[in-house]
Amino acid sequence: MTLLVGEHDVLRGPPQRKTRAEELRAQLADDIVRGALAPGQTLDEMDLARRFGVSRTPVREAIRQLAASGLVDTRPHRGAVVARPSHERILGMFEAMAELEALCAGKAAERMTPAERQTLETVHEELRVLIHSGDPQRYHEVNEAFHAAIYAGAHNDYLAEMTFATRTRVQPFRRAQFRLLGRLAKSHVEHDQVVEAILRGDRAGAFAAMHAHIITVGEEYEAYAKSL
Repeated sequence: MTLLVGEHDVLRGPPQRKTRAEELRAQLADDIVRGALAPGQTLDEMDLARRFGVSRTPVREAIRQLAASGLVDTRPHRGAVVARPSHERILGMFEAMAELEALCAGKAAERMTPAERQTLETVHEELRVLIHSGDPQRYHEVNEAFHAAIYAGAHNDYLAEMTFATRTRVQPFRRAQFRLLGRLAKSHVEHDQVVEAILRGDRAGAFAAMHAHIITVGEEYEAYAKSL
């Protein structure tokens, strides 16, 4: 199975470089989530292209991706404006994400090959080392690889595609929670429970551990948002 995971694809070898549109999306998403770009503010393609020193094409693609996450509203003939998803919308996104990721974890517990289990353990160990570096951006990148390894281990392409598509929409909010003090270490403890269940072939245990992990991620994002 091949699964695109963007900046860090453990299933294909070395990390892949982000496209310019992905870099812009991440930067703009961070600005919106932390309030540097306020709801209702216009996102002018030409202004953004000048600011980042790029053409309008990656800017347009970044705005399209942000719209999929609910961070931007696009209006015909009126351009794009900063939006802020409602509490109910974000809660619904995390609930759906929890169910999909839990399904992947449960299937992975049953279906992962020995080589895939080794890959999961390797990435999990890299995350443990990164806790001590205090680099939330790098932790986020490797965390993407951790979850992608589980999607692949489920050996269900359609489930993996749906899960990755949902994850892409939720990504700005998932990344924000890593800025909370102590969150990296807590996340790794939650991952421990997922990994242990997968390695012992415990489908129900892996489902429950992953579901609880994603619900906690949503709660941690809410705590971060309230701290701004």
